[in-house]
Amino acid sequence: MKALVAVKRVVDYNATILVKADGSGIDTNNLKFSINPFDEVAVEEAVRLKEAGMVSEIVVVSIGPAQAQDTLRNALAMGGDRAILVTVDGDVEPLAVAKLLRAVVESEKPDLVILGKQAIDGDCNQTGQMLAALLGWPQGTFASALAFKDGELNVIREIDSGNETVSLQLPAVITADLRLNTPRYVSLPNIMKAKKKPLATTTPATLGVDVAARQRVLKVEPPAKRKAGIKVGSVAELVAKLKNEAKVI
Repeated sequence: MKALVAVKRVVDYNATILVKADGSGIDTNNLKFSINPFDEVAVEEAVRLKEAGMVSEIVVVSIGPAQAQDTLRNALAMGGDRAILVTVDGDVEPLAVAKLLRAVVESEKPDLVILGKQAIDGDCNQTGQMLAALLGWPQGTFASALAFKDGELNVIREIDSGNETVSLQLPAVITADLRLNTPRYVSLPNIMKAKKKPLATTTPATLGVDVAARQRVLKVEPPAKRKAGIKVGSVAELVAKLKNEAKVI
């Protein structure tokens, strides 16, 4: 069984984000970029499936600038077998990403597609669902556990009221939640080995996909600064402020 894992290059979650003075976007100068945490979980799950003998090959794919090769090399160091980079400069909207991934899926013909449930930069949580719809495949979103049983894939997914288990027939699309696993530490020997693994590049034009933006960002601004807190002298004073000032009770 072949697994295809989609990963995205994003600003590292530990980085301090600053907005440009003109409000056109965030200032990415000197910022550290890394693999999207949810996608890192997806790669780890594919590697664990391979170690369990369920997956024979792991193909990792990314859509982004040339620098995303570093992200793919990290995924290869985790255990991916080969990588594909769809080179695109600038932001790509979720539907365009889903269409690009569909083109890659139709070429690679994997049995399972795994990707993070969302990217921490846009927080859209749309690509996996759109990809499943475009392919006409069953989907298991927000996955916190996977298990193969009687030729089907059982997915425990997190929902508002608790956990839900769905049974999917392959091929299928899975989006990974953080509770699915804990990604492994990438060792230096594996980083060196990853440099020799195949990494192919292609373009949206080659895949026949239009990635032109359908929306325009008008302005980006930082969140409002929090007001300083106050201390109250008694429970009665706290209740009075919650009732009369905050008006939450």
